[in-house]
Amino acid sequence: MIYVFLADGFEEIEGLTAVDVLRRAELEVKTVGVGGRTVTGSHGIQVGTDLSEQEVEPSEIEMIVLPGGMPGTLHLERSEVVQTAIDFCAANGRWIAAICAAPSILGHKGLLDGREATCFPGFEEQLTGARVSESYVCVDGKFVTGRGMGVALDFALKLVELLKGKERAATLEASLQCKG
Repeated sequence: MIYVFLADGFEEIEGLTAVDVLRRAELEVKTVGVGGRTVTGSHGIQVGTDLSEQEVEPSEIEMIVLPGGMPGTLHLERSEVVQTAIDFCAANGRWIAAICAAPSILGHKGLLDGREATCFPGFEEQLTGARVSESYVCVDGKFVTGRGMGVALDFALKLVELLKGKERAATLEASLQCKG
């Protein structure tokens, strides 16, 4: 199961692009509302989620996705359920994907220490111990980080590649009519 955590103030394109692309790849994805089953993105778009925080089953997690946006990232970081999911993934070798400002959550927990990571410009100092990269998407161990909204599709396709392979990601990319 892939959980995409959405909190009030999340960046809509980052969160929903990941959901859309992962579902197109026929992966099991559930959106999780932090603070309620209806959340409002940073641009005023309301989204009904599949699950509430209380319905998350850590033992089912294959991957978690943390979209950025403000104040969404701050709400994610304050969530005990999100923190528990991150801890479970880190302890059990499960994928943790974060984009834009959200990699700061991982940096604050010390999970990026010695790892290559990227984030939205201005959040680099929050990636405690990371080897900060200018790349749009970084994969280091079971951690995937992305710079921001403009690379949401690349980020989502990388997640497909990691879970389903390069061929499936390339086929999906071609079907999406991505310019290349």
